[in-house]
Amino acid sequence: MLDLLPDLCDQHFDKLSVMDPIFQSYGKATIFSGQAVTVKCFEDNSLVKELAATSGQGRILVIDGGGSTRRALLGDMIAENAVSNGWAGFVIYGAIRDVATINTLELGVKAITACPVKTEKRGLGDAGIDLQFAGVSIAEGDYIYADLNGVVVAKEPLL
Repeated sequence: MLDLLPDLCDQHFDKLSVMDPIFQSYGKATIFSGQAVTVKCFEDNSLVKELAATSGQGRILVIDGGGSTRRALLGDMIAENAVSNGWAGFVIYGAIRDVATINTLELGVKAITACPVKTEKRGLGDAGIDLQFAGVSIAEGDYIYADLNGVVVAKEPLL
């Protein structure tokens, strides 16, 4: 199935929220889904690095970076670690870097854009909280579905 989201929207539109079409697609996995693990951080990816080092179990790290494109919240080392630990992907309301390397990894990544500048590590951020960006609300444990058409959020599994 090359186009998952159009079919999900046709069959389950009343059960899902469609994110605003602001994201670029990165990573080798162009179709990915899983339960959300939520993070809110601004220009500091300390918590992203910490969570990517834990067992992902096919989940998706959903990061509210405040929409900042001045610092990259995901780079090649964190992405490689996430793949090793079984994460399905990332949805980032912010930027990433090391795009060429990330595009070779079996990982799905949605982000606003790329930026070559790393974050400062200040140990700031919150995990497991409700997020709101791209026109939708996302809670820890929600189901995220993504493909080249965009990203949708559901409160229950649709597949």
